[in-house]
Amino acid sequence: MKFPTNSPYHSAAAVLKILSDGGFRALLAGGCVRDMLLSRTPKDYDIATNATPAQVRKLFPNSRLVGAKFGVVLVRRNEHDIEVATFRTDGVYTDGRHPDEVTFGSEQDDARRRDFTINGLFLDPKTEEIIDYVGGRDDIQQGVLRTIGDPDRRFAEDYLRLLRAPRFAARLDFKIEPSTSEAITKLAPNLAHISPERIWMELEELITSRSREKGFHLLVELGLHQHLSPEFSPAKDQCEHIAAVLGKSTGDTIDPAQAVAALLGGLSRSSAQKVCRSLRLSNRITDDALWLLASLAPASQAISLELADFKILMAHRAWPMLTDLFRANLMAKDADLSPHLNLVKRAGTIPENTVTPPPLLPGAALIEMGVVPGPLFGKVLNAVYRAQLNEQIDTPLEAQSLASSLLEQSN
Repeated sequence: MKFPTNSPYHSAAAVLKILSDGGFRALLAGGCVRDMLLSRTPKDYDIATNATPAQVRKLFPNSRLVGAKFGVVLVRRNEHDIEVATFRTDGVYTDGRHPDEVTFGSEQDDARRRDFTINGLFLDPKTEEIIDYVGGRDDIQQGVLRTIGDPDRRFAEDYLRLLRAPRFAARLDFKIEPSTSEAITKLAPNLAHISPERIWMELEELITSRSREKGFHLLVELGLHQHLSPEFSPAKDQCEHIAAVLGKSTGDTIDPAQAVAALLGGLSRSSAQKVCRSLRLSNRITDDALWLLASLAPASQAISLELADFKILMAHRAWPMLTDLFRANLMAKDADLSPHLNLVKRAGTIPENTVTPPPLLPGAALIEMGVVPGPLFGKVLNAVYRAQLNEQIDTPLEAQSLASSLLEQSN
């Protein structure tokens, strides 16, 4: 596999060479090795070494400890961050997430402490030899995802692995080995031990990626979907619809807000809000997802919708997501696509500069007319602007005249 000279790979290679020249054993480790064997370009490159964190920092004075307890040092090289971790074995996990203690050990120990066989590989950059202590290479060739050792123990060490399994399987188009999938289903309720933020990090990758449809199907097959949030427990037919909407959405990746809207399509607004809150979603994702859900109905009435209301839809930052989500919902139901065509066709007839034009009657002008800011002030401004969007008025004079008429009617 060839890489550009400014790629993270070359930065990692430089770090590996410095470690090797310093007399240490240093190997590429984990996901980057897996991806290289699959002819995929890794997102990042991790290094495992027998050098202690203190020795790594001595070789790289500008590095910083990011996991002192776990022997992890972050080395900055050519604008890329390379994670360098000392070979270790993990102690007991009592919180279902992190080992209570670690002991620096051999590369064999380091391989066997990892989650899945496909992530337990090393690559020696000097010889280009793949070092496999866990059978990961065979599993990659056979397209199988399995834990290293006893599945129950591996998942009990870190319950987040329950979500990582379907994410990896979907992304790589691998089958989950039977004893591994059985353990996931059995231990699924233990997702309650994982923080909502960490659950969302895994879920976001799963439902926004190219493999999102398969990923959600796996969540359902493994029974994990019922443990993502207390308020989220869709019926079987709704799960099938969600997966279809995700699959019919356009693009290799989709915005998290669109994915969340697909996920929560069968819920009331209050229930959807509760799910967003329980997953600790950002305000942006929550607001856009709820807007998308609320806007599907008006989108279906594109022809009859008042022009001002249609322009207000178009003005929203999530408008492109709405048109795609609306189409995906129709396709998931195997419904007639003419409502989507009507939506797009009408939007194409509206000049962009008329969607959010500067108001013909700004607030300052209304104050000059002697109106004091308050409920009536806002009501008049809004009514005049709607008339402008509806193209019922098109000059400041007409706007002032309409405002005067509305003020008289309120007296």
